Amino acid sequence: MDLILNLIVLLLVFVLIILFLKYLKLKDEIERRALSLFEEWRSTELKKEVEEKAKILFSEWKQKEEKNIRRDAIKRSEAVVMGKITEHLVPYFPEFKYNPKDARFVGSPVDFIVFDGLSEDNLKKIVFIEVKTGKKGTLSHREKLIKKCVEDKNIEYELIHHDYNHNNKNSKIKK
Repeated sequence: MDLILNLIVLLLVFVLIILFLKYLKLKDEIERRALSLFEEWRSTELKKEVEEKAKILFSEWKQKEEKNIRRDAIKRSEAVVMGKITEHLVPYFPEFKYNPKDARFVGSPVDFIVFDGLSEDNLKKIVFIEVKTGKKGTLSHREKLIKKCVEDKNIEYELIHHDYNHNNKNSKIKK
């Protein structure tokens, strides 16, 4: 009976050791899983916090800068309007060397075409004028193309005659 009791005790000790080892293994796994879940949660919370803080900071910046942005927009708008007004009034400025009666406002792609001397029936030349206001007087790409075409003398005169009574059969373009 002692032998059976010893065997049972030994078996119980063995089972306890196995259970203890399983417990340690499960405890490590649970700790790892809990740590992983905690890190994931913390990362998510930090991202949320950072996003909220960024939104708050942006909102504060926007409120502070809104007046400056509006002031700048008004200033730019005023500059554009003043430029447009100046474009129309240039023929009446003292530095405009042509007779204002000879100037025709086009607006785009050039501001004026001047028929120098036309008002006195003595046409000397035709001048394309682009008005620039402000600090920069640089031409746009399209304006540069027009300037080059004029400088290269790639200019023609065409007469388009359209007879409205004959359904476009007698439309003619003369050079």
